[in-house]
Amino acid sequence: MPRYSPIRFWDDGAARERTLDRLLALRAQLRAEVVRHKTPDSLLLATWNIRDFDSNRFGHGPRLPECFHYMAEIVSSFDLVAVQEVNRDVSALQRLMRLLGPDWSYIVTDTTEGVGGNGERIAFVYDQRKVSFRNVAGEIVLPEGQLIASRKRASDGTEQIDRLQFARTPFMVAFQAGWFKFNLCAVHIYYGADSGARLDRRVEEIRRVAAFFADRQEKETEDYILLGDFNIVSPQHRTMQALEGEGFVVPEPLKEARSNLGGDKHYDQIALRVAEKRLEIGASGVFPYAGSVFRDSDDDFAAYFEHMPRDKRDFDRGMPRDAAGQRAYYLDDWRSWQMSDHLPMWVQLKVDFTDAYLRSLRPGRTPLADFSGRPDPGAGEVT
Repeated sequence: MPRYSPIRFWDDGAARERTLDRLLALRAQLRAEVVRHKTPDSLLLATWNIRDFDSNRFGHGPRLPECFHYMAEIVSSFDLVAVQEVNRDVSALQRLMRLLGPDWSYIVTDTTEGVGGNGERIAFVYDQRKVSFRNVAGEIVLPEGQLIASRKRASDGTEQIDRLQFARTPFMVAFQAGWFKFNLCAVHIYYGADSGARLDRRVEEIRRVAAFFADRQEKETEDYILLGDFNIVSPQHRTMQALEGEGFVVPEPLKEARSNLGGDKHYDQIALRVAEKRLEIGASGVFPYAGSVFRDSDDDFAAYFEHMPRDKRDFDRGMPRDAAGQRAYYLDDWRSWQMSDHLPMWVQLKVDFTDAYLRSLRPGRTPLADFSGRPDPGAGEVT
């Protein structure tokens, strides 16, 4: 569980009481919706785009100290979380890790440069008691023949095609949980626009990263999981077809899940392409944190009113906001910069294959690979 001791020393008594109250509510909600699925034989895998974590370059912050406690509580309810939109300055991530405690570790990528990269990093935060790093990690760089085609109009009206890498570089890390060895790739796909060439580029990025691992799996006996912010439009849209068309499987409950704070977008996904037949997919879902923290209530709006930046709270593009406009700013904008505009998405994977392995040792059967991944000696292989 996270470390709570810093709360004792806060000078702001009202903030301390509010945080304790919200943490108790958050823990109860997490127990009911997530933690009950956290079993010794399973892995709870999650992805969370934490909005602009944590530069405050858009002036809606900074994040309040209590936010880090809420985030730590949420992250600690899972075993492994891929986090998108980590800032160039990783001090916010390090602050989160201090609250999680010494059982937790992380791997963080370099920043993606360029306008499309936004100076973002991806982090993999994991509980070392359940998950081990297999000492393999790297950026996904497309070979020459697989570069992304981006179309645009030249000044003379002709169409120009640029061959590009990903706007924000996907990153893959090899992990093991229980018996299950897997390669986890986190993405933050280019958004662009709702139509036209920039939507085409979004679709192409999804297709290319999925095809990259589909091709690799054909050459190697490896299991791959893609997760993160794909900017999927809908389960029926060609953005989803680009992902599933390369053989990746999205658990049905997650296909229909809306993963943004507003509850109307399908941006985030977890997709699997695994050869391991013993792996079972259990429960899955998204966690709506606003049921417990930064709630849609008069009490919370009043509690945070003075913490909101006045130039944003009281004005919209220079025009004064009325009371309804201030409330809308709290609900639609400010709280999303405190926590996120995305909800954590998660899936339970059954990673204890002991029963299947033991059954395979019976006479007349072909022994399966053991926990280490080596063929069993009874199969006649030298180990």
